[in-house]
Amino acid sequence: MRDLRPLQALGLSATAEAAYVALVEQGPRTLAELTDRPTLAGLPLEVLQRAVTELGDIGLVARTGDRLTAQPPRAMVEAVAEQRAREARIAYESAMVLSRFWLDHTAGSSYVEVVDTSGHPEAIQLRVHSEAMEQVRALSIGPVGGGDREPEVGPGTLDALDRGIAHRVVYSANILQDPKALEVAHSCVERGEQARVFPDVALNVLVCDDRFAVVSVTAPDGRGHHSVVVQPSGLLDGLIGVFESYWRIAAPLPAGESVKSEASPESRQLLSYLSAGLTDESIARELGVSERTVARRIARLQEMLGAQTRFQLGVQASRRGWL
Repeated sequence: MRDLRPLQALGLSATAEAAYVALVEQGPRTLAELTDRPTLAGLPLEVLQRAVTELGDIGLVARTGDRLTAQPPRAMVEAVAEQRAREARIAYESAMVLSRFWLDHTAGSSYVEVVDTSGHPEAIQLRVHSEAMEQVRALSIGPVGGGDREPEVGPGTLDALDRGIAHRVVYSANILQDPKALEVAHSCVERGEQARVFPDVALNVLVCDDRFAVVSVTAPDGRGHHSVVVQPSGLLDGLIGVFESYWRIAAPLPAGESVKSEASPESRQLLSYLSAGLTDESIARELGVSERTVARRIARLQEMLGAQTRFQLGVQASRRGWL
């Protein structure tokens, strides 16, 4: 099908979509035979294998021996749509829970404690990491310092990692623009933290197992700092749901090694159009090439930077200073 892009809209790569179209149009094929397809010609087999894995993960491809067969899309894609709808409901319900929290708090709810941590903000973070028995989940604006203070690892984080406590953290994507903060995050990843990034994480949240959470906020006058401790309640469930929603759609934190390779002027121009939100059709018109050529160039950039989705491509390109 010409100009088919619904799989990319679901977050799959252009290569995965091209492979699915090829299997539908041409019937069962081996991985090597897929390279006969013009849109897939010249791609390394490992890139095709990753694309096939993407399709297999949502049930759009079945493997029999070394042959790949496209599966009917409706039931599989509807299942993905249902999952996305559940995530949207979680986000909506979480917003309602957070709204009720403010109302309950003003009435003196028993499951919320507001702690003034202006003088010792580290103590509450240390409590989370020292009391955790299984896992810590976090939303983080980023491990950034204030004034002359250098970015540093949160109190108790490394000790908890060394004890085998699982850590999953979603950082705001602005961390990619702060080399020192990014170095701090990578030091945690090297000790076992799983880290992802997402645009505009607006607040800091720490969840200790499923037992309590800490939300860090600035005092009303902007001069102090408060932490809201949330005990088991609908609000705690909502905060956990918010984190899990962020985690599912966030991109992996780029690798820590310094990458000095330069993008070609053509690649930089293509990336700038993508970051501006232009469609493939508009980009093709601007560049004077076909939409198929645009899709192929994007696929090759994703392959070069190890990005599975276009959002990940933007993250990786930003990390390397290509945008």
